[in-house]
Amino acid sequence: MPTESVNGAELYYKSNGDGVPVVFLHGVLMSSRFFNEQQSLSDEYQVITLDFRGHGRSEKTETGHTLPQYARDLEAFLDTQDLSDVVLVGWSMGSLVAWEYVRQFGTDRFRGFVSVEQQPLDLKQEGYEHGVFGFDELHGLMELAQTNPHELAWSFIEEMLVDEPDSVEQTLFDEITRVPPPITSAILFDQSVRDYREVVPDVDVPTLVCLGEDETMLENGGVEYISDNTVDAELERFTNSGHCPFLEEPERFNQVLSSFIAARCE
Repeated sequence: MPTESVNGAELYYKSNGDGVPVVFLHGVLMSSRFFNEQQSLSDEYQVITLDFRGHGRSEKTETGHTLPQYARDLEAFLDTQDLSDVVLVGWSMGSLVAWEYVRQFGTDRFRGFVSVEQQPLDLKQEGYEHGVFGFDELHGLMELAQTNPHELAWSFIEEMLVDEPDSVEQTLFDEITRVPPPITSAILFDQSVRDYREVVPDVDVPTLVCLGEDETMLENGGVEYISDNTVDAELERFTNSGHCPFLEEPERFNQVLSSFIAARCE
């Protein structure tokens, strides 16, 4: 099992193929396992998937479960792997990590960015119309993480998919419950209160924003906000997907991603 030691954590990763490096970043409590359908892109590109610390098959460290630390881990990983001119694909929290990375390190390593199903801020607050929950709801999730993590997992799964078989739901459940409850509480809270509205316009590379239109976890308008406020962005709608278009419509997602890279990033 290939791992890379960065910032005191052993991170699991997989790398296949040659060409433009395409780095996939997963969502909160998820893992790189959900990008299995994207491995076929290794016929054209170097496909790299990575598990954040505490997630998937990476080390379950006691500390470091914040978006700033995940971004520092990403920078150390890219540096250790000698990766530059990458196309970064962030799904859900993976996009938040990408924006945090831009805040800390800029975009010099990027030749393109793909944001899948994420808005700049999840928390409801005055002057922001795309929040999906308030502090009371967030408090409830924090309590559930400590008292009934299985119920928390199923509550997420019910909102993520449109119509996928039980086997896919079970895979999601297995990965979510692989994350220890203390880590779940720490990173779920941190990623829920971070606000990247000021960072989004700093992404100055070609950008593809992917929106699952049958979305119940986020607001479609929040995802559209990203394409409207990124300097050089295009929006792709997936009408038969919820929160996971790369999993729900993998062939079309791969074709869209490949076309974007070929047209804008090579």
